[in-house]
Amino acid sequence: MTESSIEPAPDPGAPLTASLGAKLAAEGFGTFLLVFGGVGTAIFASNHFTEPGALSGVYVAVALAFGLTVLVGVYAFGPLSGGHFNPAVTLGAAAAGRIAWREVVPYIIAQVVGGVVASTALTLIGLFGPENWLTTAQDSGFASNGWGPHSPGGFGMMAAIIIEVILTGFFLLVILGSTHPTRGTTHAGIAIGLSLTLIHLIAIPVDNTSVNPARSIAAAIYGGTDALAQLWVFLVFPVVGAMLAGYAYRALFDSPRAS
Repeated sequence: MTESSIEPAPDPGAPLTASLGAKLAAEGFGTFLLVFGGVGTAIFASNHFTEPGALSGVYVAVALAFGLTVLVGVYAFGPLSGGHFNPAVTLGAAAAGRIAWREVVPYIIAQVVGGVVASTALTLIGLFGPENWLTTAQDSGFASNGWGPHSPGGFGMMAAIIIEVILTGFFLLVILGSTHPTRGTTHAGIAIGLSLTLIHLIAIPVDNTSVNPARSIAAAIYGGTDALAQLWVFLVFPVVGAMLAGYAYRALFDSPRAS
């Protein structure tokens, strides 16, 4: 793969010609786009369109926002870095042998920084919004993930744990399959973006959908003490799901017997 072409499709962990600095910049910008687009849609739309009948539209809009930002980001930055934008994806790709373990920590740092810069930018915009807008957004959790009273549907902690493991695992399987160096597709970005949209349609009522520790950190730092207290679930269990999927994909589909 070269920087100037997405033939074959952007592949998390495939040998890339970009320097590590370029890869990290791509991951930072891509994660910024994801958080700014997804969390931004959640906090702006949910605080504005509150009349009866509008909530279902906001729900779909937020799911699409996360999916579209990943779709755009994969095509824009995937040829440079593989288009992870997510620490769980990076760890799962390493488990699947798609990225060198030595690059995992720098990738994660770039992703977390990109996400935090995005949520900080959203907060700065809120400072110049209507009176008490930012306070209301932060009091409502700033689109953070959570369970119990912080779950949109009132689901408990075990529901959040189970859904994060399952959906992050399947998200990683879609990424690994669609970006495979020999069996992948040039339309991988569409598959990945639509799968993330579907994931949000499933999980928003349960825990506001994480499947991405960088997204969860970015929202929680402005979401208050309760969001920070529950953050550990959305750091640990998306990673568990992605790592299980990464090792399983390598064993089932990339082993010598599977070839």
